[in-house]
Amino acid sequence: MKTSMGTVDTFADGRLNIHNVRQAVVGIDAQVPLLDGTHRAYVNFDNAASTPALRPVFDTVNDFLTWYSSVHRGTGFKSQVCTLAYEEAHDIVCEFLGADPATHTVIFGKNATEALNKLAYRVPLEAGDVVLTTLMEHHSNDLPWRTVAQVVYAGVDENGALDEAHLDHLLQEYAGRVRLVAITGNSNVTGYINPIHRIAAKAHAAGAEILVDAAQLAPHRAIDMRSDDDPGHIDYLVLSAHKMYAPYGTGALVGRRDTFLQGHSEFVGGGTVDIVTLDDVEWTGLPDREEAGSPNVVGAIALGKTMLCLQEIGMEPIAQHEAELTAYLLKKLTHVRDVQVYGITDPARAAEKVGVIPFSVDGMSHYLVAAILSAEGGIGVRNGCFCAHPYLLHLMQVAPEQAGAYQREVRSGIKAHTPGLVRVSFGCYNDESEVDWFIQVLERIVRGEYAGRYAQDPASGAFWPERFELDVNSYFALR
Repeated sequence: MKTSMGTVDTFADGRLNIHNVRQAVVGIDAQVPLLDGTHRAYVNFDNAASTPALRPVFDTVNDFLTWYSSVHRGTGFKSQVCTLAYEEAHDIVCEFLGADPATHTVIFGKNATEALNKLAYRVPLEAGDVVLTTLMEHHSNDLPWRTVAQVVYAGVDENGALDEAHLDHLLQEYAGRVRLVAITGNSNVTGYINPIHRIAAKAHAAGAEILVDAAQLAPHRAIDMRSDDDPGHIDYLVLSAHKMYAPYGTGALVGRRDTFLQGHSEFVGGGTVDIVTLDDVEWTGLPDREEAGSPNVVGAIALGKTMLCLQEIGMEPIAQHEAELTAYLLKKLTHVRDVQVYGITDPARAAEKVGVIPFSVDGMSHYLVAAILSAEGGIGVRNGCFCAHPYLLHLMQVAPEQAGAYQREVRSGIKAHTPGLVRVSFGCYNDESEVDWFIQVLERIVRGEYAGRYAQDPASGAFWPERFELDVNSYFALR
């Protein structure tokens, strides 16, 4: 099997596509233990947090390890192979996003969070500059900006959709001061997709640049950063490989070359310079000057390969499949009593969001619902506030005084009562049979027909079934 970065592997009887991608997921048939003593194939409905690896990515990485060596400046044959593959990975990311290599650079790092922190350091901000973001952001596209600028927040409506009129108002209110509009491609909580190109045009008209946090969007929708002469072009974009079926520890920041040619990176040292004397430093070109130290070459190879796989499957078929699956689940949930879905609830509007469905069960802790789904259904979901606390509090209509009480409890070391939701999030490989099983287990939970007795740890909030002892090391251990 040929696994060069420039070739996408065939899989089974043909090329990878939306109909056979499930067979290409590493661990898709992994059996997990249930409370009743049986085992069942794991259902992963936590893809918004991390996705499993695709088999072609897994195979490519394993083949690449035969040739793994240092990159750049190495004269050995293996070093030459690695350098070429590493640089090719940069090119693939650029192509996948429709970025122009003449005006943009691709910088590899650990993940989207690190990329956002890097950008917060590298965008030249002055006293009085404003970063305009939204209430729906993940903390990673909020907290880094708080350290370097005045941050103002565009609001959302009662269902969690961006209040674009409020964003327009803020652009006018802070005219001349807004340096950057930092917005998520879609919410990791409700799945709402933002009109990033329309917002980009507004930002540019106001004299600002735009950053898109595409960690959630990139696995689900085609992205085109567009050329700089397009008013709706994207100046900066970040993404994470571990949300794109390549969990090998890398992410990418794609941004304007002129920004990164000013000053120097927040991390300096090996690989970032052309020459150093005791009196002076000559920084090297892009992207090397922003990728200090020995890079995660394996992660870059994995990211490049997974992007080729996603292109082979087709982003449109992925979007269509996930919209159909989202609509299917939303229809099913309308028949489950005591369940409240947040965000878009109309199955006919499923294409307006990515496959993320947050919900609550009346009278039950989100911690408990998630625990039962896992222990008695073998279903992995996410529960809590999903690193978007202000957004969750808004969606759940938690009054400020009540939020303050929860905050005081957390400070005292107790998380047992913190508000939150349960989140189902789809990958391109999930199917209707998994949704059917999820609904079956959820209906049992709602009826109170679950089998276990669950005890809560006040410090973490998590529930665990009593007398359910697992030898985790028998499934995987380093020694």
